[in-house]
Amino acid sequence: MLTGKTVRLEPLELAHGPELCAIGFEPSLWEVGLEQIRTPEEMNGYIDRAMKDPKTQAFVVRHLATNRLAGSTRYLNMELGHKRLEIGSTWYGLEFQRTGVNTECKYLLLGNAFEQLGVNRVELKTDRLNERSQRAMLRLGAKQEGTLRRHMITASGRVRDTVYFSILQEEWPEVKARLEGMMAR
Repeated sequence: MLTGKTVRLEPLELAHGPELCAIGFEPSLWEVGLEQIRTPEEMNGYIDRAMKDPKTQAFVVRHLATNRLAGSTRYLNMELGHKRLEIGSTWYGLEFQRTGVNTECKYLLLGNAFEQLGVNRVELKTDRLNERSQRAMLRLGAKQEGTLRRHMITASGRVRDTVYFSILQEEWPEVKARLEGMMAR
């Protein structure tokens, strides 16, 4: 568990399904995603796949003031032997977007990755069409590395271009200070 001032990241469990369903059936959440979650069965499948992936550590995001789930996020593609991992599969219910929840989540995940897990590199990626996510990654202080063309197929069948970003261990102190400043506002 990772706990901040406004959120706590808890390991994802099947028992979280009903709470995630309560905030996760908004179609706009899945417009540019690789999956579409519309039913409790699809949510349970989403959770089950995350829990079974040996290179993934999945979390729910609990909003402390309301004790409600705000969304979900993960460490993906964990290659700790190579000292790298990815942060992704992040989504929040509409009422928790643009509230500072994402900023503190990234602060907790990045801090744990660099300071406890000792990684050299954290990767982030998003659909080329998801300009909002790209802006958020740049705002965090991540560096855009490039675009993998025709990289993945989305749930709708569209072939997606994927934009890659990263933060390196030596960049973490500056990114950390930036995030702390954002959270103080």
